Amino acid sequence: MMRLNKFLSGSGVASRRKCDELISLGLVKVNGKIVTELGTVINERKDKVEYDGKEISLPSSLIYIKLNKPKGYACTAKDEFGRKTIYDLIDTDERIFSIGRLDYDTEGLILLTNDGDFANKITHPSFHIEKEYKVNIEGEIKESELAVLRKGVVIDGNRMPTARVKKLTFENNVTKLSVIIDEGQNRQIRRMFEAIGKSIKMLKRVRIMNVGLGGLKRGEYKDLTQQELSSLMRAICK
Repeated sequence: MMRLNKFLSGSGVASRRKCDELISLGLVKVNGKIVTELGTVINERKDKVEYDGKEISLPSSLIYIKLNKPKGYACTAKDEFGRKTIYDLIDTDERIFSIGRLDYDTEGLILLTNDGDFANKITHPSFHIEKEYKVNIEGEIKESELAVLRKGVVIDGNRMPTARVKKLTFENNVTKLSVIIDEGQNRQIRRMFEAIGKSIKMLKRVRIMNVGLGGLKRGEYKDLTQQELSSLMRAICK
């Protein structure tokens, strides 16, 4: 037996809190009947659960993949503009989804899974999952501008999260930097640099906690090692 919100979350629908909202809105059916009572318990092996008109089930086996996403791929299952998606790169019959997203023009490390609880915790800001990016910007950056990025730029009166920013090189009018964040707001890196008037030429995520690209070429993927998975599990079980 299992709580309905846990079943939905484990199936990759949303976080447990968000699933409670979906249940309250009458978007979930159990055995053909709308259920709105929070705390509802189901038999996950026998009961038929539908969300938004589609039958939902728990994965038969758990999958954890890392992919080196190329620039020019969307992170949606179906792109409204008909663009290529990251799912075109992965050969699996299992229903998997990305843990967070990378912009269409951003490349690098992205994790995919069919473990809903795991995905929701990795993306939740309370766990402060560290992510590192390599950033190339046009022109040279001043120490005063680096200080603003490290403190957190202010956009529309709101201060963005702080970042660890290290200048690596300046050559041929291009500055290369390492940027580390642990919250990951929508388009955070690009918005940070836009706020100080800098144009990003290349943005690539190279690490999530201790999980790196590990020699993966653009478009390649492989399963997480047990060591990589264990370290992520420890981070979300604090």
